[in-house]
Amino acid sequence: MTKVYLSAVTALMLAAGSGAPAVAGSKDVVVEGAWSRASIGTNRPGAAYMTVRNAGDEAVTLTGIETDLAMRPEVHRTSTSDQGVSSMAPAGDIRIAPGETVALEPGGLHAMLMMLQRPMIEGEAFELTLSFSDGGEVSVEVPVLGMTARGPKD
Repeated sequence: MTKVYLSAVTALMLAAGSGAPAVAGSKDVVVEGAWSRASIGTNRPGAAYMTVRNAGDEAVTLTGIETDLAMRPEVHRTSTSDQGVSSMAPAGDIRIAPGETVALEPGGLHAMLMMLQRPMIEGEAFELTLSFSDGGEVSVEVPVLGMTARGPKD
């Protein structure tokens, strides 16, 4: 399970060049269970999934994502109409209350990776950075699983 904790210790490790994930601000955000599926080339978008937990006493707002893997990474929401038709659209800002967790998972909120710059290959990983309204960022390594994976344990 991929887990990123933000703290003053992490910031000091970064300043010392320890190779820890790049992090700034949003010190109480914890990202766990990041994963994605392999792609068939670069013609179709990819996606990434994880849970984002606010372990602090104040709300945080996820405002965007970045990765060099895709030219247009966005947080999307999948919704299904009364007629059973599913569609996706940008989710906008996502507020995470103190002590709450937001799941980015298949069929719901997810990191949509449009205009892939390279294929997502099983066994590899890529860095994804989550940006927050306080200017803080959380970076996480996202492992690429097989095309039929259903979660981080697959």
